[in-house]
Amino acid sequence: MSITTPALLVPTTGSAFERGTVQRRDVGPHDVLIDIAFTGICHSDIHQAREEWGSAIFPMVPGHEIAGIVREVGDAVTRHAVGDRVGIGCFVDSCRECENCLAGEEQFCLRGNVATYNGRYYPGPRPLDGTPTYGGYSTQIVADENYVLHIPDAIPLDTAAPLLCAGITTYSPLRHWGAGPGTRVAVIGLGGLGHMAVQIAHAMGAHVTVLSRSLAKQDEGRALGADEYYATEDPEALTSLRGRFDLIINTVSAEIPVDRFLATLRLNGALVFVGLPETPQQFRVFSLTGARRSIAGSNIGGIRETQEMLDFCAEHGIASVIETISADEVTAAYERVVRGEVRYRFVIDTATIAAS
Repeated sequence: MSITTPALLVPTTGSAFERGTVQRRDVGPHDVLIDIAFTGICHSDIHQAREEWGSAIFPMVPGHEIAGIVREVGDAVTRHAVGDRVGIGCFVDSCRECENCLAGEEQFCLRGNVATYNGRYYPGPRPLDGTPTYGGYSTQIVADENYVLHIPDAIPLDTAAPLLCAGITTYSPLRHWGAGPGTRVAVIGLGGLGHMAVQIAHAMGAHVTVLSRSLAKQDEGRALGADEYYATEDPEALTSLRGRFDLIINTVSAEIPVDRFLATLRLNGALVFVGLPETPQQFRVFSLTGARRSIAGSNIGGIRETQEMLDFCAEHGIASVIETISADEVTAAYERVVRGEVRYRFVIDTATIAAS
């Protein structure tokens, strides 16, 4: 048995979206069937639909920022009930046995987690056959209860959707590197990731500085919680900030002058990459050794931490700033994301996918 679900598909590399259907597995004992209400567009959707990160599985249904309502649960489900407000992020399964999974760091599963789309289910008993995964640009999805998150009532479903990737991608490193009262955090870029990092770091109690190419978004950045805002196109800006920050979160997916940013870190400071540039980054080792600085990376978060993030955002009134679009606008939205013409995250109203 399977469930036929309307979806937006990319038939081949870089092609426009087409309406079609995908087959979801029938609801098993530990499964949850979700009516998807909204799905965010992440820049990684674009990279994968265009095979910019290597070979991909086509036809593809992108989408790993999923928010909706539980329609049906399996007989053994204990975590969720019909009518619950829920979300799915970047993965829908993991081995559950390796040291990272057991530590609640399923995003770093040693076997490799099962991506929400452009992945394959593990061969074996869960969920069976190694078939491709299809994401949230669709009207329904079936997932194991252990990889489904509760969305607090305080967060609307449309603004909640991007939290399942953009929110956790920035929350996790801020938490891991100890952002809080008495710390100075810089955020490179004020886009889909950056505008979340600013809000979360501010709510954690850190002093927050935005480092953007220009001052065009300065008022928006301050409204989101930034204490300071600098334009990096000014050659003197980074020089004036030498030795200022404890932590820098780099949210941009482009090459940056790493050494110049490292110089703005204090003793033991860290520059953490969450944006994913396609080209290698270069730096001088002396930029690290002079003040015991670090370069690091971070990749989403585990299920436990993602739920923690959602609860934190609900408590502090944090949500993604979105532009809601219809299914007919998705192909054009991809081009707008690449050109940086969105404030700050596109969200698809999935009710429009089934419309003719």
